Amino acid sequence: MKEGIHPEYVEATVTCGCGNKFTTRSTKKNITVEICSACHPFYTGKMKFVDATGRVEKFQKKYNWDKRKKAAEGTPAEAPKAEAPK
Repeated sequence: MKEGIHPEYVEATVTCGCGNKFTTRSTKKNITVEICSACHPFYTGKMKFVDATGRVEKFQKKYNWDKRKKAAEGTPAEAPKAEAPK
């Protein structure tokens, strides 16, 4: 390899959103990730919902999902009442 054209390859600390930290080698000294092998559902076997960017709320707002759910739960449709025979 030619000298002077490659970046410095140093020991790096990787920090996950779950709090897990581990070291590796990289051209950056500190790396921050949202999900790692300690909290990813594929590796842990536990299904957990991960929404880092608010995509679910964006979808619900776009299609008025929250208003539909409240309307369905809050006011049940009443059937017309039959009159008693005379």
